[in-house]
Amino acid sequence: MSQNDQETALPRCPGCEEPLERGDLFCGACGYDLSAVPEPPRDRPTVAIAAPGAAAAPAVRHDGPGASGDFELAAPDAAPDPRAVAEPAPAPAAGGKVCVACRAGRVDGDGYCENCGHAQPRERDHMEQELGAVAAVSDRGLRHHRNEDSFAVSTTALPDGSPAVVAIVCDGVSSASRPDEASAAAASTANESLLASLPRGTHPQQAMHEAIVAAAESVNRLAQKPGAPERDPHRHQNAPACTLVGAVMASGLLVVGWVGDSRVYWVPEDRSTAPARLTEDDSWAAQMVATGLMNEAEAYADERAHAITGWLGADAYELEPHTASFKPDRPGIVVVCTDGLWNYAESAAEMAAAVPEDAYARPLHGAQVLVGHALDGGGHDNVTVALLPFAVSPQGGA
Repeated sequence: MSQNDQETALPRCPGCEEPLERGDLFCGACGYDLSAVPEPPRDRPTVAIAAPGAAAAPAVRHDGPGASGDFELAAPDAAPDPRAVAEPAPAPAAGGKVCVACRAGRVDGDGYCENCGHAQPRERDHMEQELGAVAAVSDRGLRHHRNEDSFAVSTTALPDGSPAVVAIVCDGVSSASRPDEASAAAASTANESLLASLPRGTHPQQAMHEAIVAAAESVNRLAQKPGAPERDPHRHQNAPACTLVGAVMASGLLVVGWVGDSRVYWVPEDRSTAPARLTEDDSWAAQMVATGLMNEAEAYADERAHAITGWLGADAYELEPHTASFKPDRPGIVVVCTDGLWNYAESAAEMAAAVPEDAYARPLHGAQVLVGHALDGGGHDNVTVALLPFAVSPQGGA
């Protein structure tokens, strides 16, 4: 056999096509790692493998008459064979969450896609709920990494069978620990308290007061570390905290309650009369105005304006729930919201202008529009709003 015949019989390097010595682990000409290219079995299908950098592997082929049985190597940047079928991504397990990015991978317990690694939106990043007579929307906003607001909306019946509608909105204090847990605990507890007391015949204003007290106690318990003494002296240090505002519509009354700087606005349906803000902030600015030390423009222009002076939490100075009762004489929209919304519509007139004309008939759509108004304005904070259409009968009943 001639030297040329011998070279022809020898295997060739997949990288440079130079002849190889049998048993070589690396190509002596270009250094190609040969250990990753096993000898294919004869008389069996062989898979064509693309060289490093190739676009895609060509289709599977079978040995035939005159076939060498060697691997076919696509040239670098070769176009994929149109007959090739891509390997599908593993389907998510039954009941598992599907990635919002690749729509194929399963989401693991930490909230990341196992296929593409994309972080998934958390459940609280955007929440919506509608119960016919009340609707609420909460959004993380554009600047915060999580949503520390929470809400609860519900309906129940009074002892006489007439309906009662409840909306609670809470805003976690970002400078405190676990503010998201605080707002969730407060909203849930206040709602449960109202659902327990209103059907028993408790007056709505008294029921609101009791609900705020119960919510405060639930937030206080978050500060108690597991295993610590009941009166842990360190429980006040950076304790979980939140604000709370709520509204109850029952028996023709509108009852509001609050601690902190979340607010309630009244917007008449026909816009024929002036809207109104129904709450007063527990804030530094409001305190300056109330004591006559500054006018409203001066107080709210100060950098300390939005520092709150009342909140729910183990480190609160003293719990002072505020409640008020109103009896509207015309239909309207009750807007219950955090400062993530009212920072972009602070006055009652500005809020009324932001509330869409059809909000009375479409409260969920109205809440969505208001959240969009805050996001369009910059979305610097979490945004939460609940809308309650208030109906008045011709006789003045609810």
